[in-house]
Amino acid sequence: MEIMALIISSVLVFNIVLVRFLGICPFLGVSKNSGNAIGMGVAATFVVFFSSLLSYGLYHLVLVPLSLEYLALLSFILIIASFVQFVEMFFKKFIPALYKALGIYLPLITTNCIVLGVALDNINNGFTFLEMVAYSISVPVGFTLVILIFSVMRERLDSLNKVPGPFKGTAIALITTALLALAFTGFAGLI
Repeated sequence: MEIMALIISSVLVFNIVLVRFLGICPFLGVSKNSGNAIGMGVAATFVVFFSSLLSYGLYHLVLVPLSLEYLALLSFILIIASFVQFVEMFFKKFIPALYKALGIYLPLITTNCIVLGVALDNINNGFTFLEMVAYSISVPVGFTLVILIFSVMRERLDSLNKVPGPFKGTAIALITTALLALAFTGFAGLI
């Protein structure tokens, strides 16, 4: 039951984008098209999960036994950068349309605060292996859910063409994000 509460809270209640404001750059940059939003969500999920898995193992199996915990941040960044390069090469080779559509936002997953934040949360919160796996999957799923909802809302706003001039573009995107964050506070009673 504790694992289920962790999953629900990570996806809905304490959504990393809407509550902790991590990952705003790809959230705003890639959310103009729902197809690109799904692609970014899948790429982020892959990178977050596998880099968290490796970071957790490296921390507990190498750094802690050798009393090198102070190298955690550096080693986590190296792992994340490696995975992002792998994802970028994979997209370029097998899904070139998505690679081109994501553009600069794909390599920016390396600097996406969500990826490093989840790896550090797993260590700082003292998660067990099972909790780490649940958290490392549920956080990017929450990111994907929010970016997909937001992209559909942005597509709808763009198609209506009724947004007043001063609010077009980033202004309406930020207002919509605020309203989405407000709507997600309704899930706080679940946990």
